[in-house]
Amino acid sequence: MKTPLSFFNTLTRKKEPLKTVKEGEVTLYTCGPTVYNYAHIGNFRCYMFEDTLRRTIKLCGYRLKHVMNITDVDDKTIKGAIKEGVSLEQYTEKYTNAFFNDLDALNIERADAYPKATAYIDEMVRLIEILIEKQVAYKGGDGSIYFAIEKFPGYGKLSHLHLDELKAGASDRVHHDEYEKDHAADFVLWKAYDEERDGPLYWDSPFGKGRPGWHIECSAMAMKLLGDSIDIHCGGVDNMFPHHENEIAQSEACTGCSFAGMWLHAEHLIVDGKKMSKSLGNFFTLRDLLEKGYSGRQIRYLLMQTHYRTQLNFTMQGLDAAQHSLARLDAFVDRLESIDEKDSGYAVEELLGKAELEFKNHLADDLNISAALATLFDLVREINALIDQGKIGLKEAQNTLSLLKLFDGALGVLKFQLKAEVPKELEEALENRAKARQNKDWKRADEIRDFIHSKGYIIEDSPKGAKLKKVEAAHG
Repeated sequence: MKTPLSFFNTLTRKKEPLKTVKEGEVTLYTCGPTVYNYAHIGNFRCYMFEDTLRRTIKLCGYRLKHVMNITDVDDKTIKGAIKEGVSLEQYTEKYTNAFFNDLDALNIERADAYPKATAYIDEMVRLIEILIEKQVAYKGGDGSIYFAIEKFPGYGKLSHLHLDELKAGASDRVHHDEYEKDHAADFVLWKAYDEERDGPLYWDSPFGKGRPGWHIECSAMAMKLLGDSIDIHCGGVDNMFPHHENEIAQSEACTGCSFAGMWLHAEHLIVDGKKMSKSLGNFFTLRDLLEKGYSGRQIRYLLMQTHYRTQLNFTMQGLDAAQHSLARLDAFVDRLESIDEKDSGYAVEELLGKAELEFKNHLADDLNISAALATLFDLVREINALIDQGKIGLKEAQNTLSLLKLFDGALGVLKFQLKAEVPKELEEALENRAKARQNKDWKRADEIRDFIHSKGYIIEDSPKGAKLKKVEAAHG
């Protein structure tokens, strides 16, 4: 049974129920990385929001087709390839691979497809040809092809900007390169070849040598892989204008139908209350944080726990707090997995059913992650109290663990079967420590304890004896 989804639609500026083109299936397009450098944590704030979205869509019973593009041709990638004296493919492959490694470190699920812009040049050329045929695109004095925004009456409907506002200072906001075009706000569809700028990197087209503009890339890939009308299009708020606005204009001018039914945008990430920048020394890639000793799971939790439409203030203290929350969840899972007594006979089905319904409904309501996490921690508190009262046996523990695994399908931060992860040498060390303590060889016992700690584990005493627990670094 599907749980109805509703989201805040940037296009209408209100929360509304999701309506899909195909019954029970959601098509999702998300703007991916421009692979000219390593992605920073601001990028991953957006990718984490999109991961929570895709996980929620599946949790709520929908089929999903998700496409995220890889921008491997633009001013930055071409400049980088020329500077290093390598092919565009060689230059971008390094950062593309790094991007996927970062996704894995954050446990971000893979999309169904990651189209590279360079593989869809023909589709982009065809779109531009149609726009020229429909007289909404023209060749500028420099040989580049531009979209005439005055020919698209709906221009500005996503960003809620008016045409007269766009014309004022548009040359700074809309397009950074100096090109000859009819109006300052018109945007480029095909950039004419410039030998000094582009070196050996260009494609042949009916409009002459050159390369596609950034905006046309997403339209071509989205429509080729998902159809003329898609259900949800996502990105950061910085993509709203001009990128997403331009996508709508060129796509709808081409097809005559709605490009995306819903637009979702993630707010900015700031660091210690300030805009992230290299000059302030508060600019971090994921690699920077991992090198400081933080774990991908801690970073994921911190990036996930703030609602996507709220600005996220990233701090090192926040990472430490995330570690404490995760430790509490780990202790709960470990406690449940340690229960091996026969069934208690206490009915927990109603409690678990209520928690599942609340959790799904919170996420289905515009990804209300804070309320969903509150439901999870309420469950932890209530089940822990029942364990203390001896009311949770093996069956109840297994049912609770099954629910936690369902929750984790959306959260991606829980760890299960923690015991199985303990290396054999550390289990043996724990036994040797117990023997040393029995023999009152306190020096040897302390040495073994220190060895265990050096491997990232702590020793916890319980009624059933000492056991080992893995501890993630709280800071570097």
